[in-house]
Amino acid sequence: MVQVFPAIVSEPRAVATGSSDTQENVRCSINCVLIRSLSLAVLTLRPLMRVPQKAASRDKKRNMKLNEVSKKARRFSAPFRITDGAGFRLKKIDPWDTLDLKSDDKQHATEALASGIDTLRELQDMLYAQDQWSVLLIFQALDAAGKDGAIKHVMSGVNPQGCQVFSFKGPSAEELDHDYLWRCVKCLPERGRIGIFNRSYYEETTAVRVHPEFLRGQKLPKKLVTDKIWDQRFKDIRNFEHYLSRNGVLVRKFFLHLSKDEQKKRFLGRLDRPDKNWKFSINDAKERGFWNDYMKAYEDTIRNTATDYAPWYVVPADNKWFTRLVVASAVVEGLASLGLAYPEVGKEKLKELDAARQALMVEK
Repeated sequence: MVQVFPAIVSEPRAVATGSSDTQENVRCSINCVLIRSLSLAVLTLRPLMRVPQKAASRDKKRNMKLNEVSKKARRFSAPFRITDGAGFRLKKIDPWDTLDLKSDDKQHATEALASGIDTLRELQDMLYAQDQWSVLLIFQALDAAGKDGAIKHVMSGVNPQGCQVFSFKGPSAEELDHDYLWRCVKCLPERGRIGIFNRSYYEETTAVRVHPEFLRGQKLPKKLVTDKIWDQRFKDIRNFEHYLSRNGVLVRKFFLHLSKDEQKKRFLGRLDRPDKNWKFSINDAKERGFWNDYMKAYEDTIRNTATDYAPWYVVPADNKWFTRLVVASAVVEGLASLGLAYPEVGKEKLKELDAARQALMVEK
C-alpha cells in the first residue's frame, strides 16, 4: 500500500511485533483519519479565504454600477435641484418640461424608471442593513399634481418593512394643541428606514399663509402673530432640517409643479370617470381661485428653505411619466451619495458562520 504521509506516519510501537497485515491496517486507519481531518480543515478554511476576496470583488462591481446609475440619474435630477433660493423664480420652471425627451421617448423613460427602481431596491437594502442613516422624502403640490402616483410608482420596489408613508391632512384638535412641527417630528423615520411625508410642515408656510383663518385656529398668543411670522417659520424649518442632517437624516423635498390648465384637465377626468369620482372634492375646485396666492407662497417657501443639506426639487408635473423619472433619479442620487455598504463581518463572526455551515452539512 502506498503511504499517503510517509514522513508523518511511522509504524506504531504498540504493534511493532504484530503481523504485517495488522501494521498495514493501522497505517491505513491513521492515514484515513488524517485525510479526513485535513479535508475538513480545508473545507473550513476555504470559505474564510474566499470571502474577503469575493466580497471585495462584489463591492467593487456594486460600487461601479451604483456610480454609473447615479451619474445617469443626475442627468434628470440636477436641472431641477434648488440648493440656493436667492435667484429662484417658479416661472422659470416649465411644468411641461421633459428636458430633451419627446413623447416618443416615453417607453425609454419607463425602462429607465424601472432600472432606477431596481437600484433603489438595492440601496434601500443596504440602508436597512447598515442601520446608520435614515431618509426623509417630502412631497408638496397642489391637488391632482400626482403626489400619490409618484410615491406609488417610485417606491414600488422597496421593502415595505423599511419604508413608512405618512399623509398629513388638516390638523386634529390634539395636533393644534402642539407646535406645528410636533405631528411631523413624531413620524420621522428610524435609522435604516425611508420616511415619506405626503404633505408636511410646509403646509404651514403655504396653505396656512394663503388662508389666514387656518393660522387663527392654531391658538397662538396674539403677540407672536406678527408680519415676521413667515420669516420666523422659514428660519425654524431651516434650523430643524439642519439638525436632522447633522443627525444622519438625508432630507430631500419635492414640489410637483403642475400648470393650471393641466390641473383643470385632470379634475375633469376625475369627474368623467366613476372610478375616479372619489378623488374629487368640491373644495378642490374652490382652491383654484387662490392659484396665484399658492404660487407666490410656494415660490417664497422654496426661496427661503432651499439649502445644500435639504434641497428642493421643483419637478415639472404635467407629464406624469417624466415626473416619476425625475423623482426616482433624485432619490437614487441621494441614497448613492451616502456611501452605503453592507456591514463587514469580522473573523470571529466568519468562524461562527462557517461552523454553522459545517453543522448543516453533516446534519442528517
